[in-house]
Amino acid sequence: MTGTTWRPDVLADFEHTTLAVPFRGSTIDAVVVRRAASPVSGGAAVLYVHGFGDYFFQTHLAAFYEALGVRFYALDLRRHGRALRKGQLPNFTADIDEYLDDVSAAIGLLQAHEGVEWLLLNGHSTGGLVAALYAHRGPRRSDVDAVFLNSPFLDMNLPAWQEAVLEPVLSAVGRIVPSLKLPGLSSLYGESLHADHRGEWSFDLAWKPLAGFPARAGWFRAIHRAQAEVAGGLSIAQPVLLLHAGRSAHPKEWNADVLSADIVLDVADMERLAPGLGSRVEVGSVDGGIHDLVLSREPARARTFELLA
Repeated sequence: MTGTTWRPDVLADFEHTTLAVPFRGSTIDAVVVRRAASPVSGGAAVLYVHGFGDYFFQTHLAAFYEALGVRFYALDLRRHGRALRKGQLPNFTADIDEYLDDVSAAIGLLQAHEGVEWLLLNGHSTGGLVAALYAHRGPRRSDVDAVFLNSPFLDMNLPAWQEAVLEPVLSAVGRIVPSLKLPGLSSLYGESLHADHRGEWSFDLAWKPLAGFPARAGWFRAIHRAQAEVAGGLSIAQPVLLLHAGRSAHPKEWNADVLSADIVLDVADMERLAPGLGSRVEVGSVDGGIHDLVLSREPARARTFELLA
């Protein structure tokens, strides 16, 4: 950890500090973001973990938690957003445990320097996969009191035959050629979000491109192995709330589904795997919701916050 010097953030009224997380005999940066002058005091807090090709920009999510009396912190994982450094492969990891290390460092900061006594771990998409694994076996999992998973990335969104044939092949390739680029993603989801296109939200396209950053074979291997662990069953002791969109869709071009369904992941996978996360899992569905439920159009966004409150 480089210390607890908080610097002005790219988001107005927020600030951030850099964590130097031990990595291969040296360190790598992760970044924690908080409100510069939090309206909330007390020991309850939430730590938000974003998804792949993502970073924290959802200031209204912070405001929601603060209205409940919960202090808000967000973690930009290594090689993402504020933590992306020159020469790094954006959003790359070869081992999901690297992200668990980032979460441990953030929790350590919150406890040692921020006075956090009760913690909700909130993960979206890949961050949801990370949060689930952390609550199951993370080094500081006993410091996590509850978990909220927003459309967690618990399984690849692939046809059954591709999951059976392609996933093992790509995973093997990822061990040998980890930096190999995989086919790109559609820009439809990004366009549905960004205010300069068809969405409501402003975010930095250098940190969150419309079609995301290229996925790499090594990243695929890391995710595949993590998802295999989930498929085998976890033992999360804390209460878990898992929310997902009411349905998934697979549009090839712009249509109404883009604004009213999860076009990134299959919600049926989340429903199927949720019971295996632990013994205290509650699952909710948000009609009209999209992949990141808190970025959905109204009234789905309000419904998401209703269920979370």
